[in-house]
Amino acid sequence: MSIAVAQPRCTDYDVTVNAVAHAEAVRAAHARVVVFPEMSLTGYWLDAAPVSPDDERLAPIVAACAETGTLALVGAPVPGPRIGVLAVDADGARVAYGKVHLHGSEAAHFVPGEHTVIEVDGWRLGLAVCRDTGIPEHAARTAALGIDGYVAGVVHADHEAEVHGERARRVAADHGVWVATAAFAGPTGGGFDRTSGRSGIWSADGRRVAEAGAAPDGIARAVFTK
Repeated sequence: MSIAVAQPRCTDYDVTVNAVAHAEAVRAAHARVVVFPEMSLTGYWLDAAPVSPDDERLAPIVAACAETGTLALVGAPVPGPRIGVLAVDADGARVAYGKVHLHGSEAAHFVPGEHTVIEVDGWRLGLAVCRDTGIPEHAARTAALGIDGYVAGVVHADHEAEVHGERARRVAADHGVWVATAAFAGPTGGGFDRTSGRSGIWSADGRRVAEAGAAPDGIARAVFTK
């Protein structure tokens, strides 16, 4: 199964503009699944309004997914409110996941979600958002549901560029699964004036097989194999 990690440019709070950037990334990725960073649709602003799955501003992403046969896993604040993942395809959007392990001030704005697996073309993908990936128990409990891959959207500062690779290799080593991590690129809220980018994909043996650069609009792509 082809999978891509994308790190589109982001305009603070502007779901309309950011949805267009996401749609462009979906078309450019040429992948069955495209994973986006944490809160990619609004930027990492804890006061951003939740985005409902039936929000008309998601229409460009739905259209791009319909054209390409893609499932897009989009980062956004969602009803709950949760730091969530919207699963977008030709049929529309749904809330697929809420971040389980909230970090610091996030807990004042959001409630935690639950460990979740989605199935795409026979592949079982465990979902994660940022701090989730740093908690070994999260991957363990998700893997216990039966997974072939572990996919995450994160926001890391530029000096933390190696963090998601270290975590991905640990998940691969512990559970023998593919890992795909989409990391925010460009400035955003929460003090993240400079973010890491460098989204990547790691094979089940912990080998990095694809990596984007540090700049916004980068995409990395690979094919998951069993």
